[in-house]
Amino acid sequence: MNWITNYVRPRINSIFSRRETPDNLWTKCDECGTMLFHRELADNLNVCTNCGHHMAITPRDRFTALFDGGIFIEVAVPAPLADPLQFRDQKKYPDRMKAAQKSTGESEAMLVARGEIGRTPIVACAQDFSFMGGSMGMYVGNAIIAAAEEAVKLKRPLILFSAAGGARMQEGILSLMQMPRTTVAVQMLKEANLPYIVVLTHPTTGGVTASYAMLGDVHIAEPNALICFAGPRVIEQTIREKLPEGFQRAEYLLDHGMLDRVTKRTEMRDELITITRMLMGEPPAVKGDLPAPAPLPVEEVATEDAAKE
Repeated sequence: MNWITNYVRPRINSIFSRRETPDNLWTKCDECGTMLFHRELADNLNVCTNCGHHMAITPRDRFTALFDGGIFIEVAVPAPLADPLQFRDQKKYPDRMKAAQKSTGESEAMLVARGEIGRTPIVACAQDFSFMGGSMGMYVGNAIIAAAEEAVKLKRPLILFSAAGGARMQEGILSLMQMPRTTVAVQMLKEANLPYIVVLTHPTTGGVTASYAMLGDVHIAEPNALICFAGPRVIEQTIREKLPEGFQRAEYLLDHGMLDRVTKRTEMRDELITITRMLMGEPPAVKGDLPAPAPLPVEEVATEDAAKE
């Protein structure tokens, strides 16, 4: 037996023929269990191509799909005190913040930006549920106030994408104080006669639902999004009764008058362009990148009609 041929050469070939395979090429749908290729899923805005289930999407990816050409400018948000209550549970609050920042690549739970959608200038802000459950702390309050001030200054509508588990317990009463603060920010928009559109995504709960998420001029939700103050399990345990099917889901709330409409994520951009331009008193958006052609004078129209005859 030739050990060089039978052992050494196959061993060398196996070493040099190895290919590193990324672990994140496929994603399993939580609803139907279908394995989805990561590029196909990203192109469909993290919506399952098999069952239409809406998975989580980061604010940055959402804004890239929302704004024209994926171009937007981030709006600066004042930084609050790092750990005002010196809070500690299983971990120190600053340690939890560092872990969330490392895992998400973002500094906090809300991103504020300005840009254009369908050539309509807007200001937008979106919560990141992967950042400590999108919890509402002092930074989120500052972000909404900064977004409202930017919208008033530039005379633009504000679009907010909510996704939160409620107030941030590590900031205690300071977190709950963001409810009246953000309510005042929304009032600034109303006094300036500027539209405030809220897109409720899964999940929107707690103090977020009880404040700025339900104060919009128009409320749109993504399909099957959980929207509530107290969750269904808490209610069931309190009243000791079985809740209706789909209770507190977007479709149920639409049927009971709490929402204006439920829109798929892949259709959300066109919907927001239409509603925003309507509320701003502007003509419908023109499909494509070119502006609408100027109307011909009456004389030229008559000449063209005569030539056709």
